[in-house]
Amino acid sequence: MSQIKFGTDGWRAVIAEDFTFANVARVAQATADFWKSEISNPQSEIFGREPKVIVGYDRRFFSDRFAQITAEVFAGNNFQVILTSTPTPAPCVSFAVKNLGAVGGVVITASHNPPIFNGFKLKSHFGGSSDAETCKAVERFLDRSQPQPKTKNSKLKISVQDIRPAHFAAIKKLVDFKLIAKSKLRVAHDPLFGVGAGVFETLLAKTNCTVTTLNSKHDVLFGGICPEPLPKNYALGGAQLKKNPHAICLVTDGDSDRIGAMDGRGNPLTNQQVIALLLHHLVRNRGGRGTVTKTFNTTAMVDKMCGAWNLPLTEVGIGFRFIAPEMMKPGALFGAEESGSVGFANHIPERDGLAAGLFLLEMLAMEKISVNRIYARLEKEFGPHRYGRYDAHYPLEKRAALMESLKTNPPKKLLRSPLAKVDARDGVKFVAGDSTWLMLRGSGTEPVLRIYAEGKSAADMEKLLQLGRRLTQTV
Repeated sequence: MSQIKFGTDGWRAVIAEDFTFANVARVAQATADFWKSEISNPQSEIFGREPKVIVGYDRRFFSDRFAQITAEVFAGNNFQVILTSTPTPAPCVSFAVKNLGAVGGVVITASHNPPIFNGFKLKSHFGGSSDAETCKAVERFLDRSQPQPKTKNSKLKISVQDIRPAHFAAIKKLVDFKLIAKSKLRVAHDPLFGVGAGVFETLLAKTNCTVTTLNSKHDVLFGGICPEPLPKNYALGGAQLKKNPHAICLVTDGDSDRIGAMDGRGNPLTNQQVIALLLHHLVRNRGGRGTVTKTFNTTAMVDKMCGAWNLPLTEVGIGFRFIAPEMMKPGALFGAEESGSVGFANHIPERDGLAAGLFLLEMLAMEKISVNRIYARLEKEFGPHRYGRYDAHYPLEKRAALMESLKTNPPKKLLRSPLAKVDARDGVKFVAGDSTWLMLRGSGTEPVLRIYAEGKSAADMEKLLQLGRRLTQTV
């Protein structure tokens, strides 16, 4: 049997290589055994709960079949299973877990990974991604027992439902939806061929807004791209917007938990710009106050905004699993990471690209100027911030040596500014005195080294990325 190793919030593997029906059944059985042990453990937060689980899936190859097998294994273990009736955004599953009092949830998705991958994402009872300790605990239950076979009772235990409407209703309540409804905004949405296709048409039905969905075809190859909200993946949607301009184009990833955007003419906005726009809107337009949490590879503009507005700022490691606990603390306002994962107070402690999209539309409805003008005003106030990312193929076996070399032999300066700090909590980040920064970090799932940079101009940012590429050649 192939070895199964869990990553940040579950297990991902190549379809038909390791991600097979048999292995999905093994992982589902381990998850069922773990949750049964927690239900019977007086020290657990789900002690004594009804054994109920939510199972959802995305548009990837055979995701519906993998989800059906997962549901049958849980049913064979006497769980009451709610199985989604259609490909469903991951935030809808997280919301259903919390809203329906389930012990947890599973989403069959590989999110933004290449089309050859699929995954088994774990959601915990609080309505967010399971943490590393939970994933390791589930991994320890692998193969302790054989997957329970499908029985006549299994069908009785599985309820096929559309769980999306409850989540859609909840995120509409987060914003002034009446204002959006009468705004007459022309909204485009590029789901990158993912599970979000048609969602904003549904959310904005019976309003005065016009919605155009781009790249909505159910294509398990995602049009030849990775369904990740990055400017390099916006060419198809951008070309359509140049011919047919809108006020904004919202972009969601393969399972709709991340947000990106283009302006109405198809010019990409970076995820860092989107994060700054959302924070601006929450504080300036909505009067929000509270703690902001960001991962340490997120734009320095957030630090300057929080400083100017006297907002507490917490900086955490990379991955929304580090943000989620902060979002559950009293006084939380907003959480964000570089990848386009954002979360909001008074909602699930989870990244939610659909809720983020509605907040961006509310911002435009309130300010009644273009998204480019809003961001230009932020740069005038807080200075220019130009961010870029480059993903380099890099052997896994050389990564540790490279990271150690970078920590012990950092560059003396970044462009024109002396180095002020080296942060090595996850990868290595170099920060200059003028807040310019460069970071190198390995992917958790692929032989890829991500190089991140932020400078005061596009030219500076490109020079920093070039420096990052040179540093990878030192080992």
